[in-house]
Amino acid sequence: MLVPVLLFILGLALLIKGGDWFVDGATGLAHRFHLPELLIGATVVSIGTTLPEVMVSAQAAIAHNSGISYGNAIGSVICNTSLISALTIAIRPSLVNKKTLRLPVTAFFLAAIFYAFIAYTQGAFTRLHGVILLCGFVVYMVTTVLQMKKHPDESAVEAEEEGQKERELWLELVLLIVGAVAIAFGANLLVDNGTKIAAALGVPDSVIGLTMVALGTSLPELVTAITALVKGHSALSLGNIIGANLFNLVLVSGTAITISPFAIPAEKTLNGVNASLLVDIPVMFAVMLILTVPSLIRGKLSRWQGILLLAIYTAFTVFQFVM
Repeated sequence: MLVPVLLFILGLALLIKGGDWFVDGATGLAHRFHLPELLIGATVVSIGTTLPEVMVSAQAAIAHNSGISYGNAIGSVICNTSLISALTIAIRPSLVNKKTLRLPVTAFFLAAIFYAFIAYTQGAFTRLHGVILLCGFVVYMVTTVLQMKKHPDESAVEAEEEGQKERELWLELVLLIVGAVAIAFGANLLVDNGTKIAAALGVPDSVIGLTMVALGTSLPELVTAITALVKGHSALSLGNIIGANLFNLVLVSGTAITISPFAIPAEKTLNGVNASLLVDIPVMFAVMLILTVPSLIRGKLSRWQGILLLAIYTAFTVFQFVM
């Protein structure tokens, strides 16, 4: 029992410190190359925090259990938006750059509409659909890089002109990479040993799966969001959430579907209809609309958005338990 407890504490420490390094490296790169923090969050940071999901979904696909990635994709979007992002917004609402926000939001909804269209009309994903999703990922990354080069971040330019001290480029890259590895490794230690501790205390397997394991897949995004918030980089936090949501659809699901195509799981039904089509996908769209549309119109995040999203997440979770 002592070893799992010590490893659990080590995992927590790695998560906290890894998040610190990861955010420092990402913001350092953004300022060095005059790139908007929101777009850095929606690309580099999001890839880093989504890598654990990519690995899990790929392994599941190889084992011909690709259906996991369907729930993982939709569930992660809902969790990232209505729990993680909602918490940061409820604690500290902030201004957002509407122009910078437009690209990742548009890309997400295009991917989500394609994903939902296949789910509702065909009921199954083929390898072609997986390839299309992966191509969407490549197009988004190329478009984002071009936009960042075309529209440098003015605040970063001003900071450089004022002589703000910068770290060496190699150090920023090391912080980014080591931070990402520490977050992934820390999350793994935390989930594995937290599960062992819970089992030793007699907690049922179903409860462990719905708590420790489910939380583990979202820990990288949670740690990054909180660290960015504490350090005053709210744009990086928002970009990370939106980017991670997009990558859950195009990169995580695209990889799994390409490896092993699968049908939409129909384990839960509501009045004879697949509950995922009636509840999960509509909730995914609803929470992203609540997060992004007011922000694009008003140029800022408001506390009411965070509170409403938290209420939706609570209701959604209760519904899953009832089902």
